[in-house]
Amino acid sequence: MDLSHILYFIDLTGTFVFAVSGVTVASRYNVDVFGASVIGFVTALGGGTVRDVLIGATPVNWILNDEWVLAATVGIIIGLFVTPVISQWKRTMFIFDTIGIGLFTILGLEKTLQLGLSPLIALMMGTVSAVFGGVVRDVLVNRVPLIFRKEVYATACIAGGLVYLFIGLFTENKLWPLLVSIGVVITIRRLAVMRNWSLPMPKSSRP
Repeated sequence: MDLSHILYFIDLTGTFVFAVSGVTVASRYNVDVFGASVIGFVTALGGGTVRDVLIGATPVNWILNDEWVLAATVGIIIGLFVTPVISQWKRTMFIFDTIGIGLFTILGLEKTLQLGLSPLIALMMGTVSAVFGGVVRDVLVNRVPLIFRKEVYATACIAGGLVYLFIGLFTENKLWPLLVSIGVVITIRRLAVMRNWSLPMPKSSRP
């Protein structure tokens, strides 16, 4: 399986996972089935859309290819059916979101590199891919987005992206660096929640 097929699989999987995540989060905020479906779609497709617009890869993937809409739709349907069960399991919702950011970080980074843009921009776009769907989701349900809290969230994406770029200096094989870097994002995010890691808050200048 070549890199393009691997990225295709990762993209569809991440879209599906984020759709489930969006629906499960929406279910906690008294929205109806239509509202939960909209939130599922924007969670699944929002980050990739912002990334593609910023790097000029337009029209974006999900407009050109129905597979992404279908992946999001399947995720939404499954999310709607399993939400009554997993909504009581915060750990399950956390797992879906964490897997999603791990997949989309490296996907967005590699896609940007393939367009010939710099590693710094690629790192930024990988983070955008991972977190902006969640930002829109959180805004729609009227809560402060995770990246604006002191939780280790976008920082985990940046760390995984840096690992991917570093390993890429020493090998032309993309598969195992890709898997390792996704694992780094997921592991850091998981440990941060388990051990209550957080970034320092800026000090107020007020007395």
